[in-house]
Amino acid sequence: MKLNYLLIIIFIITLSSCGSSNRKLNNDTDQWRYEIEPVNVGTQGTYLVKAWTYAKKPEKAIKQAKKNAVHCIIFRGFSSKNRVSGQKPLADSNSEIEHKAFFKEFFKEGGRYLKFATTSNDGSIAPGDFRKVGKEYKVGVIVSVSVSQLRKDLEDANIIKKLSAGF
Repeated sequence: MKLNYLLIIIFIITLSSCGSSNRKLNNDTDQWRYEIEPVNVGTQGTYLVKAWTYAKKPEKAIKQAKKNAVHCIIFRGFSSKNRVSGQKPLADSNSEIEHKAFFKEFFKEGGRYLKFATTSNDGSIAPGDFRKVGKEYKVGVIVSVSVSQLRKDLEDANIIKKLSAGF
């Protein structure tokens, strides 16, 4: 009988720590602290970007990089660098607030954003892309974002207008 209670307590502690970890990762999402730079032109319909993410633990920064890359493509866009053209954001600045419930679900841990982003080199980090900045880490992860599929998904959800609809 005591063993059953002990197993239940261990299970509850495990669940609590997992939820706490996701809450902390979601807190990083709520703050959206990142920098994006274009790396190269991807295959048609994709952008290849380096997502520089800040977090207290490097593992969290690596996990957060995909979210940050997709968030940037939707809401911020990025500037030109070297021979890679900059891109405007897919949505206007009010969309994130107007469709708050949609994006909360979209960017939750394990959410739909994952359909549109993949890390290059299985998420391995180049030596110069891993830096300690104060009490946290700044980690650069190369992410490929399928912009054409992302655009279609946002159009289907009525978040952005279809290209054929004009401006």
